[in-house]
Amino acid sequence: MAVALQAKTYPHIGSDPEIADGKPIIVGTRITVRCIAGYYQMGMNADEILTTLSHLTPSQVHSALAYYFDHQEEVDAYLAESSDVEFWKSKIAPRSNQKAL
Repeated sequence: MAVALQAKTYPHIGSDPEIADGKPIIVGTRITVRCIAGYYQMGMNADEILTTLSHLTPSQVHSALAYYFDHQEEVDAYLAESSDVEFWKSKIAPRSNQKAL
């Protein structure tokens, strides 16, 4: 008899529409899963991420990595979007439109 798997939950991972446009974050922080994934993609392991973000706990970082591994395509798309220089340039108003102080 097959047993149905329950939906996965990730302790320490949540979202808030007021933070990072509702993208997954570590609860109680403004640190996104995308941030943790970015460090991981740069070659950092969990211990190195913890050294860099020393206010996080090991369980928070591991939960973020677990979320990333289970939602890699989605998080990688967020990473690509946040790295798109032309996109961010388009969000900046040209300086010529700003009033002189």
